[in-house]
Amino acid sequence: MPLFDVAILERPTKKEAEEGQRERIVLGSVSVVAADEQSAAISAVMDSTEKEIKVDRARMVVLARPFG
Repeated sequence: MPLFDVAILERPTKKEAEEGQRERIVLGSVSVVAADEQSAAISAVMDSTEKEIKVDRARMVVLARPFG
């Protein structure tokens, strides 16, 4: 199975963006071995060492890319 890098960002609200706020990193780059990008994203969240990932799911962006 291939290796993936996964990160989760939270986009700012419209008001926050107008005030100059940028995306917030919710889960930094995590390396995951998985069958595909979707499986890698799910594994990264479920295997996270953080107790709870707090993010507004409507503003969440999950980035998963093959390593290398």
